[in-house]
Amino acid sequence: MADLCEIDDLASARMFLKTSLDNSRALSSALHKTGQRLEKINQSLPSLMESAAPLCKFCAIKDQIDRAIVPAMAVINVCNAIQELERSTLSYHPGSDLSAHLLLVTKLEQALKFLASNCGLAIQWLEGILQFLEDNVVSNDFYSFKVNMCLSILQKLQGTEEQARLGRGILCAAFFKLEIEFKQLLAGNCSPAAFPFFIGKQACIAPSPLPAAVMQKLQAIIGRLNASNRIEKCVSAFVQVRSMNARRSLEALDLNYLEKSVTEFDDVQEIEGFINQWCNHMESAVKHVYEVEYKLCNEVFEEIGSDIGMYCFAKIATQSGILSFLQFGARVTECKKDPVKLLKLLDMFECLENLRADFNRLFRGKNCAEIQKQTRDLIRKVVCGACEIFWEFPFQVEHERGSSSPSDGSVPRLVSFVTDYCNLLLGEDYKPLLIKVLTIYQIWKNEEYKETLVTNQIHCIIKEIGLNLDTWSKAYDDTALSYLFMMNNHFHFCNLKGTKVGELMGDSWFKGHEQYKDYFMTLYLRETWGKIVALLSQDEEGSPKSDSVKKRLKEFNQALDEMYEKQSKWVVPSEKLRLKMCRVAVQAFVPVYKSYLQNISLLEQEGMKYTAQGLESMLSSLFQPKIRMYGTNKQAHWIDEVKNIEKNHFHHLTLMAV
Repeated sequence: MADLCEIDDLASARMFLKTSLDNSRALSSALHKTGQRLEKINQSLPSLMESAAPLCKFCAIKDQIDRAIVPAMAVINVCNAIQELERSTLSYHPGSDLSAHLLLVTKLEQALKFLASNCGLAIQWLEGILQFLEDNVVSNDFYSFKVNMCLSILQKLQGTEEQARLGRGILCAAFFKLEIEFKQLLAGNCSPAAFPFFIGKQACIAPSPLPAAVMQKLQAIIGRLNASNRIEKCVSAFVQVRSMNARRSLEALDLNYLEKSVTEFDDVQEIEGFINQWCNHMESAVKHVYEVEYKLCNEVFEEIGSDIGMYCFAKIATQSGILSFLQFGARVTECKKDPVKLLKLLDMFECLENLRADFNRLFRGKNCAEIQKQTRDLIRKVVCGACEIFWEFPFQVEHERGSSSPSDGSVPRLVSFVTDYCNLLLGEDYKPLLIKVLTIYQIWKNEEYKETLVTNQIHCIIKEIGLNLDTWSKAYDDTALSYLFMMNNHFHFCNLKGTKVGELMGDSWFKGHEQYKDYFMTLYLRETWGKIVALLSQDEEGSPKSDSVKKRLKEFNQALDEMYEKQSKWVVPSEKLRLKMCRVAVQAFVPVYKSYLQNISLLEQEGMKYTAQGLESMLSSLFQPKIRMYGTNKQAHWIDEVKNIEKNHFHHLTLMAV
């Protein structure tokens, strides 16, 4: 059995070896054939490599072509989107859905920028491909032509954004519609300012003239156009519309007087009413016109910076007439230096002082430089003009010393004017203003303001008035009239008790005038009715009693008529003094006359022209001011007249004595 097993193993080994030998022979044959083929390939490889070289070069720019495809596809997609946006934008009309339109414009602008950006990127890659083709001298005009054509198309598309912003471009058209709507919104919501009544000396500040919804639309348009550097036309439209509205508002105040030249009002009397209007109108303009415009400018342009808002406000203020107010004020300061002008300059100063904080806030910055300059010039002219008049006032009073005294013996207009005028300067309304003006003036001169400046000047003015009265009293030919004149004027000074001038001058000053008033009244009575009474006691020597009485009565009647006729032209302005004068004359004269009549016979009384009662009535009717015959209270209310400074109150604003 063992032998059989060994024989089987050897047979299997023999078969394995035979098979391996057959396989080796087959492999050797195959390798021989492969070697022959490789030899052939090796022989043909140089020519194959030479023919495949161009294909390898095209493979080298595969990446560049792949990179150019992405932006090129984006360009195609953006172009489609832009066409859709253009159609939507062109269909918009002002007054439609503004928010949607602004969104469309924003998207369109962004799409155009994206288009330009992707065109630029694709152009860079295509230019690289073209450069590669040219550098490697690829002799294929078809590829170069296609690349050049694509470059040309992309370059035209890249300029689409710039063309869209030009005159007939889609963006320009969209912006133009926004500019139209901006102006329409402004114009459609403009109305002249209302001028409410003043509360005290402060006017109510008007609210914003535009509804919130309109304001939001304006701000949205401004923001969109500013982002595209297209703000100029909106600024121009804003200034134009709001300037016109401001002018319309101011026209309601009737400001034609602002254009008057100095030659048209050489005298303050001609423009004092205009000055009062100017003060009220200036405050109204600032509080109700320029305050509103300032607020509106800031609100509309606040999101794009305050400079544009201040630029617009400065233009609006200038074009609507703020400089006309300042120039009128300057012309007023150039008028004749009448005393009344001092009060008007103080009124102007008060107006400017009340508006100082408003001016500093509203008309600030470089855009309002001209307004600031003219305002400073006006304040300087007002302050200097007021101070010059105040310092020159005593000299003006002295200058009137050579003028004529009143023919009726009344108080000269100059005396009434000056004393009431000084009361005004010392009053609560004008004294603080005068002190402030003088303080400013002294500071400008590098001098210190002294509290006695005002009081010393008033003392000087009153002193000059007294010297004028002494001179005028000596000019009368009639001694009695001179006494009446001095009595009237001393009584006028006595009546200043309780006034500001009276407080300044003191009690001893009043006592002196009271004594002088009584003194001149005594002299007047002695010079007039005393002489006539004496006629009744004179006897005609050598004549019969009846003839003497008749002659005396005739002389008495003639003297009485002449005296009455003369004194009927004389005036005692004070009703109190007039009644006292008449009462004293009646008490001194009528009893003597009655007694005389009782001592003569009825036959002798035939020559009597006046009864005692008639004489009393006659004396009681003396010294009536003619002005009272017409029912006016001009003398009694002179202070109010000076304070009001109305044209009818002064026929002459120069310091006239008559």
